[in-house]
Amino acid sequence: MDLQGWLVQIDEKRAELARRRPLSTSEAARLREYFDVEWTYQSNRIEGSTLTRQETLVVLQHGMTVGGKPLVEHLEAVNHKRAIDHVERLAAQDTPLTEDDIRALHRLVLHGIDDEQAGVYRQRQVFIAGSAFVPPSPQAVPGRMRELADWMQQTAIHPVERAARAHFWLVDIHPFVDGNGRVARLLMNLLLLQAGYPIAILRADDRAAYYAALEQGHEGRLDDFLLFVAAAVDRTADIYLAATA
Repeated sequence: MDLQGWLVQIDEKRAELARRRPLSTSEAARLREYFDVEWTYQSNRIEGSTLTRQETLVVLQHGMTVGGKPLVEHLEAVNHKRAIDHVERLAAQDTPLTEDDIRALHRLVLHGIDDEQAGVYRQRQVFIAGSAFVPPSPQAVPGRMRELADWMQQTAIHPVERAARAHFWLVDIHPFVDGNGRVARLLMNLLLLQAGYPIAILRADDRAAYYAALEQGHEGRLDDFLLFVAAAVDRTADIYLAATA
């Protein structure tokens, strides 16, 4: 299916979800818990976390540590959930997103892990393991981030494509020393939520395809990445439809 086909299908499912609203309090609570855990688990696992899905639930819902797992992985889980909460607050405000919003997400992601770099644009050149792509120089980052913020406020393309392109653009700039992937996925879902669309949970089992699509994007071919994100949004729509049948 091409991108337009995915977008039409997603819009049809979104319309059906709108007809089924409002959700009951219990339905909404169950879905929120599910997606908080799944989004945190998958996003952190993409970056190498060894916490299982159940361990992520224990950390987030019960505040417990898991024996044998590094403290940083617990912090990553807790921080990601706090970042999700912030995303939901920003989405509810329905105001244009800014660079400060992106930096705030990064501060939440790295809180207690690397406070010196949290929310700070990198001051040195970075290289991405396993990729031929070399991110822009640190001197170019502030200007590129201003361009991204301006584009997000002005572009009028379909919300799913807009969210996917914003994710790619942030990763392409690679503005932070660490945490770029997590922040890019948070930003993507913030844009989707603002527009009233299901979030895209990118699965760790699809990591190779995800990285390959990003690599193609760095080479100027973004079609596969846009399709990858659209398929993820469609999966989430199916989960909502199944839960509200």
